[in-house]
Amino acid sequence: MIKNTSTDMDFNDIIGQDDVKQRLLHEIETDRLPHALLLSGPEGNGAYSLALAIADRLLQAPAMTSRLQHPDMHFSFPVFKKDSKPTPCDTFVRQWRDMVLSSPYFGYNEWMEAIGADNQQLTIYVEESEALIRKLSLKANQGGYKVVIIWLPEKMNAECANKLLKLLEEPPQKTVFIMVSEHPEQLLTTVRSRCQTVEVPPLTQSDIEQTLVGKYSIDPQLAGGIARTSYGNMCAAIRQITDNSEAEHFLELFKSLMRLSYARKVREMKLWSEEVAGMGRERQKRFLSYCQRMIRENFIYNFHNPDLNYMSSDEAEFAVRFAPFINERNVIGIMDELQLCYRDIAQNGNAKIVFFDFALKMIVLIKNR
Repeated sequence: MIKNTSTDMDFNDIIGQDDVKQRLLHEIETDRLPHALLLSGPEGNGAYSLALAIADRLLQAPAMTSRLQHPDMHFSFPVFKKDSKPTPCDTFVRQWRDMVLSSPYFGYNEWMEAIGADNQQLTIYVEESEALIRKLSLKANQGGYKVVIIWLPEKMNAECANKLLKLLEEPPQKTVFIMVSEHPEQLLTTVRSRCQTVEVPPLTQSDIEQTLVGKYSIDPQLAGGIARTSYGNMCAAIRQITDNSEAEHFLELFKSLMRLSYARKVREMKLWSEEVAGMGRERQKRFLSYCQRMIRENFIYNFHNPDLNYMSSDEAEFAVRFAPFINERNVIGIMDELQLCYRDIAQNGNAKIVFFDFALKMIVLIKNR
């Protein structure tokens, strides 16, 4: 990503989302913005950019907000405990500012890398809600609004969420909470009920394509291909133009498993499962999501309608021979097994056992053609 010392925070600089921007601007201009706002939608949709733009309008100090250094703008986000000590988000605020200033279109993967989280589970701990209570008890430094932007509030542990609930029920004067959530269903119902939810949809293919050409100077034809395979996720598009090594690795792992399963090479499959088990748990989950996408794309490939497929050139090249093996008789079974595998990994199952068991099941499923 391109390093900046400030970030665009004006509504006009946000990619797409015209309907959402118009609604939020109207609420700000008519003084109807709720004290607790939940911007909900998938990764890479620009919801965090919207949150920053709202904060900029409310705080009316662009010189400070553009550098994310306004004293009345507070950030909360999931972290890991350092040295088993209580960890408020301020412990990582420097890394947070650096990442957001690089690009307000980022995801969980970028944040984990920025703080060197490796295999750690990220959480918003109760220490963060206690820190917010202290900060918000003070008068606004600039005499106006105080804005709290919480990224991935679904990562709050129960104790933190319950303490935050008290703040939402009795908010300090002229304080606005903006939550940016990818999985709002994981939030406490009582927290969700205190917020006004605004759905932020995925970006359109056209929005991403125009941004890649205009802002990143990507060749129009290449930009079109990247936009198609990004599924409305600007983060995914940026990953493709900055570092596509993970996708390439995932494709090789996927191809290897399918070939080994077809050939019934159990010993090599065991070695394959050990290699995948050596990746971090979050990366394993991303790999399983990638496998689900590849199975879906190869099934659709059989309908011979290119407009329905969203694959890179390397993925499409593999699909020419592989797609016939994914059909009505096995596609549901394979997707079900991948979902079970994802569940077991997410619940801290033994990765070697989980992936080897999945690999063995693929022997039967891949032959079911």
